[in-house]
Amino acid sequence: MRVAVVSESFLPTVNGVTTSVCRVLEQLSLAGHEAIVICPATARVPSEYAGFPVHAVPAMAYRQFPVGLPSPQVARLLADFRPDVLHAASPFLLGAQAIAAANRLGIGSVAIYQTDVAGYARRNRLGIAAHAAWRLLRWVHEGATLTLAPSTTSLADLEAAGVPRLALWGRGVDIERYHPHNRLSSETRRLRDFLSPDGEVVVGYVGRLAPEKQVERLRALRGIPGMRLAIVGDGPAAASVHRALRPLPVTYLGRLSGADLAAAYAALDVFVHTGEEETFGQTIQEAHASGLPVVAPGVGGPLDLVEHGLDGYLFRDDHEMRMQVKALVADGASRLRMGEAGRRAVLGRSWPALCEQLFGYYETAITTATVPESAVG
Repeated sequence: MRVAVVSESFLPTVNGVTTSVCRVLEQLSLAGHEAIVICPATARVPSEYAGFPVHAVPAMAYRQFPVGLPSPQVARLLADFRPDVLHAASPFLLGAQAIAAANRLGIGSVAIYQTDVAGYARRNRLGIAAHAAWRLLRWVHEGATLTLAPSTTSLADLEAAGVPRLALWGRGVDIERYHPHNRLSSETRRLRDFLSPDGEVVVGYVGRLAPEKQVERLRALRGIPGMRLAIVGDGPAAASVHRALRPLPVTYLGRLSGADLAAAYAALDVFVHTGEEETFGQTIQEAHASGLPVVAPGVGGPLDLVEHGLDGYLFRDDHEMRMQVKALVADGASRLRMGEAGRRAVLGRSWPALCEQLFGYYETAITTATVPESAVG
């Protein structure tokens, strides 16, 4: 199978879209498929990934992120490569252009939805602008042969917005890298001693420090006895988070990746997710894979990932979040039981398993693609 992956974000920018695209490319390579990547140009974009060529197209910077611009190069790349299917990751300007070009060539397309338009609109009180955003999103996705939503909540949002041809596809997690056994490593033990010098229970957050992540809500945990807080991540809201959490015993570890990130998860006792605009919640899966109980908002993506009372808790407000964290800090047996349940919950969500499902969606798009009239006869 020949797959053209068009992504609105790629390395060196690291976020959920980039991570998902990289894991898909790795699985495509392992399965012996052919692929190319088309992404916005940055100063350090790689020329290849997983053995596949990466083509950077013109882009502009918006809030520190490169945004791909319409370019005839996209259509030329697709025409030259002649893929069997187009994978459009979180399509916007670049993805919309690629989907339109694929339609002209009679190539099926799979669009991956990853942006919580409804949540963003609510937080910013956009009103009329929110309707315009949904119209734009519907216009982009209407051209796709198939749109994949990461959670039941986002699937319902897309259905309500009138986006056609929908299916559910979550995200995989590296169950080997994120593993409870990491607690036994010397690196994790050193980090644990640093985070918990007097044997405190370590409650942690992992993710970007951005307004939509609402990390400032962790100030509600102030005064819980026997607890220390660890924050992994960085971003534009870092100063605001530092101010809000100043009275708390908190350690900031900055942005981590690879083995360092896996060790950080393993050094925690409880994982808290704060944002209410997640279409999925990848860090929740990573925490569960690491054997941690998860406390998260009872909206959006976490509804599919956390079974309340079994592998964590879902909260409605900051007071509930505090009570749930306080209960877990005081009860080591519950932490262990919920952490084990979380690990079991993600064992069937490895990247190989999720990509096998994705490749099935590719086949569906290939067989249902519409051949343009100019190619008939």
